[in-house]
Amino acid sequence: MLKGHGGNIYDLAQELGCRPADIVDMSSNMNPLGPCPDLVAFLQENINTISKLPEVDANRTVNAFAGRYHIDPERVIAGNGTTQFIYSIPRILETKRALIFGPTYSDYADACAMHHIPYDYSTSDESVAFEHDISAAAQQIQGYDTVFICNPNNPTGNIIPLADLEQLCESHADTYFVIDESYLMFVDGSNKQSMIKSTLPNVMVLNSLSKFFTIPGLRIGFLISSPVIIEKFKTYLLPWSVNSLAQMAVQYLMKQTVEVQTFIEKTVTFIAREKDIFFETFKNTSYIRLFPSTTCFILARLYGNLTADSLGSHLAHDRFLIRNCANFSGLSHRFVRFSLKTSEINRMFAKKLLTRISQEESDRKDEHRTY
Repeated sequence: MLKGHGGNIYDLAQELGCRPADIVDMSSNMNPLGPCPDLVAFLQENINTISKLPEVDANRTVNAFAGRYHIDPERVIAGNGTTQFIYSIPRILETKRALIFGPTYSDYADACAMHHIPYDYSTSDESVAFEHDISAAAQQIQGYDTVFICNPNNPTGNIIPLADLEQLCESHADTYFVIDESYLMFVDGSNKQSMIKSTLPNVMVLNSLSKFFTIPGLRIGFLISSPVIIEKFKTYLLPWSVNSLAQMAVQYLMKQTVEVQTFIEKTVTFIAREKDIFFETFKNTSYIRLFPSTTCFILARLYGNLTADSLGSHLAHDRFLIRNCANFSGLSHRFVRFSLKTSEINRMFAKKLLTRISQEESDRKDEHRTY
């Protein structure tokens, strides 16, 4: 198994001699409100479904998803999380050379490496807040047959507008575009930004319910594309790839009940408010820069003697786990990412972070003080 992911709460708990539950995992990009309460109750009521085999091809689950988004079920396939699709894409598409919009999620590169496929990055940088120049990227795509784009992007939190993305995909008809929308539901007005209804034959959209509904353990994801591409993936899909509870969860969530819709709206509003407070709190600090984000997580750049290792170690002693971004291609030991949690936890975290920054400012003044 290739490892390109971040902090491990179990390793840190063992190091600190505490339980994993005692650590606040701000490295994990899940909905700060937790699972939808009505979904949890529904799954508890239907727990006996685990005593039977799930539907072999998850057909009802696919139909429920397609019905929710008003798309043809022939354009949808369900799998054991989007990770299953990411790692099978290079093989199924017979990719020869891939381009990855970075800095981004490591699994796209790991998937290419697993299949011994060369890949390169189209990397944006901090001078432009990691926004991609679509015109420049359009020129760079020449010579690549597969392009991976996380939108909104992890770890930067920025998003490429739908119109720009559609134009980019349409202008490179001979190139496959994999658009990972795993974090799109966190964006206000997400339906207007999704490529899920695109009928371009070279576009594949990855959709995950794990992050927004906090059900990563159920392992459920979707790939949406042309019927021709979907048929290619079905050839490699193992029977019973989606477990019983995962199928039940999708069928419940896709009904768009008042409870589910209220949960979605509440989440988006909460995240927007908490981000505003965070940015206001740190706006006058000189040793950390927060980058604008459309999602539930924030990328930060450190200055002075602060590094991802030193800050991570400092916060770990207070049982806060953040994401060291040094292993993201295009970032460095100066970058960290943290995900929003409850209001109370966010205030506690901000206080600990400010304390460490104040200490850095004090230390720097002492270094330059003359006697």
